[in-house]
Amino acid sequence: MSGGPQVSAEFARKFASEKETPYERWVQGEGLDIISAHYVPDLKTVDLKPWARRGGRGVFINHEASRFPNDCYVCEIPKGGKLAPQRQLYEEMVLVLEGRGSTTVWNDSGQRITFEWKAGALFAIPLNCWHQHFNGSGSEPARFVSVTNAPPIINLYEDIDFIFNTPHDFKERFNGEPDYFANKGQQEGFKLTTNFVPDAPNIPLITAKERGAGGGHIRFNMAKGSMNSHISQFPIGTYKKGHAHGPGAHVIILGGQGYSLMWPEGDEPKRYDWEIGTMIVPPNMWNHQHFNTGTTPSRYLAFKHEVVSIRNAQGVPKAWISKRIGGDQIDYADEMPVVRSMFKDELAKVGLEPRMDDAYKTELETLPPKVA
Repeated sequence: MSGGPQVSAEFARKFASEKETPYERWVQGEGLDIISAHYVPDLKTVDLKPWARRGGRGVFINHEASRFPNDCYVCEIPKGGKLAPQRQLYEEMVLVLEGRGSTTVWNDSGQRITFEWKAGALFAIPLNCWHQHFNGSGSEPARFVSVTNAPPIINLYEDIDFIFNTPHDFKERFNGEPDYFANKGQQEGFKLTTNFVPDAPNIPLITAKERGAGGGHIRFNMAKGSMNSHISQFPIGTYKKGHAHGPGAHVIILGGQGYSLMWPEGDEPKRYDWEIGTMIVPPNMWNHQHFNTGTTPSRYLAFKHEVVSIRNAQGVPKAWISKRIGGDQIDYADEMPVVRSMFKDELAKVGLEPRMDDAYKTELETLPPKVA
């Protein structure tokens, strides 16, 4: 399923020399594995290996459909320990999974700031800034997950020394501002421009009726980067509208319990159960849909690169626009019968019933006509 269509070995050999990338060779040189998966049940317990260069433990998680726009890795800082300082010519966004600690960021001009974090914190590393992570506990390790756009950068330059050791300050990205990692930001529509969210599981959201079922939503631009992220939440007994988009969205569950369906156009949906700490990476243009079967609202964070957001001429992501008018979102009225029957059956197992009637009714008020 994840490998796509298969051809003969003889045919495949004609492309064998193109299969491995400079990025993959770099990961191998780091002594770490790449987990090629679009579903990880729990990032908090995924197996890690010693990461000698950084001084912690880690693993890369990179489904083949996301290998080009971005990647993902999980890293653990030992109790009472720290990671080695690093700078890089690619962007990075970080979610703290477990533990507490601090990060120091500095540039070649000597401007240096330190901020503290704990589980649930979300932040971004300014481009090419030196940074170092510290574990604030002497008794427990700290673990975080990062999504970066390293693959296209490493594949482009094929020069690791250049990527990790080029002295240059991008002063428009970071210039030693004392409040750079303060809990503040500028809200414009759904987008919050900020560099630090201390508690992503509990940040207030904005109503997003366009995605169905009375959910909330917020989008982030962090460290003035080209990567972006968003948080969505949906109530008990509800589910989001199905949709599709480009590759590289790493969906991490922040709260609740449920499942997602994923399927390429023309196939039957496959189910993936989730809880806090699960990660799902929908392959390129696969339909996917998220369902809350728990007793609390469900919330997820999606780390992604802008290439994911295929937009219309007005700048609206097509994943938010009905397929009836050329978008990539499946209206409730057009979903497969199994979507509703499976959801009803799963809720019944825990003594709940769907709370979707209002969402179905509201959609009909503005539903575009079907194109013949």
